[in-house]
Amino acid sequence: MVTTWLWYSLLVLFPVFVAAWWQQQQTKNAGWVDVLWALSVAGLGAFYAIAGTGDLALRSLVGLIYLMWFGRLTFHLWRRVHNDSEEDGRYANMRSWAGPKAGLAFLVLYLLQASWVGLFTLPAWVLAHGQWPGAGWVTLAIMIAIGAFVGEAIADKQLRQFKQQHQHLDHPITCRAGLWRYSRHPNYFFEWWHWFAYPFLGVASAYGQWLWLAPVAMFIFLYYFTGIPYTERQALRRRGDDYRRYQATTSMFFPWPPKSISAKSKGALS
Repeated sequence: MVTTWLWYSLLVLFPVFVAAWWQQQQTKNAGWVDVLWALSVAGLGAFYAIAGTGDLALRSLVGLIYLMWFGRLTFHLWRRVHNDSEEDGRYANMRSWAGPKAGLAFLVLYLLQASWVGLFTLPAWVLAHGQWPGAGWVTLAIMIAIGAFVGEAIADKQLRQFKQQHQHLDHPITCRAGLWRYSRHPNYFFEWWHWFAYPFLGVASAYGQWLWLAPVAMFIFLYYFTGIPYTERQALRRRGDDYRRYQATTSMFFPWPPKSISAKSKGALS
């Protein structure tokens, strides 16, 4: 496989993210880095599909999946940051924690985000040089991708509608509507689910077996590092005991019927 485009993409990504870092130094709103990250993954994944030398049908399908998945995510994040008058709580807390070294801390964060773009587009690069796996595997991969796309879109819409309906409350409360009744992080669950499409598409491709690392790595990232831990801490800071009650009844990641808690447990959480 030709690796030239991998290095070229990094040479482009890092200056772009440094420029974005300089912009947030002026605005003090780092939330836009999430939008830039999703947009970069969508664009680079599609570019690999165009520039690849593998099966045209496979490249076209992978490029479409990247554009649809990360394009939707880009719009969702853009709308959230655009409509929020305050900086995302994760970044506001980071800014407060770093104090006078916030500029350096955010520069490291932005460079990490740029490197993660390269990491998250590796499946597109592998498949852009791959071979058609057969109708059965493609059908399975498409079903996985569509199911994940619909599930995450529904979860995001339900949370957005809940926030709009309860935005004037004095004390923030936790969304328990729809998919959020069965998982505290259904959006993360469907994000993880979506990454199973790529190893099935890569069964006939060189290095395709390595694509199974994508859902494994995504689970580790979401469950232990960048996703759930930060979100849970932020939710506890904002919603306190209401979120603790939610934690006591609702599965953290995998969708599952909520459990009831005893009166003694309710008293301890109240």
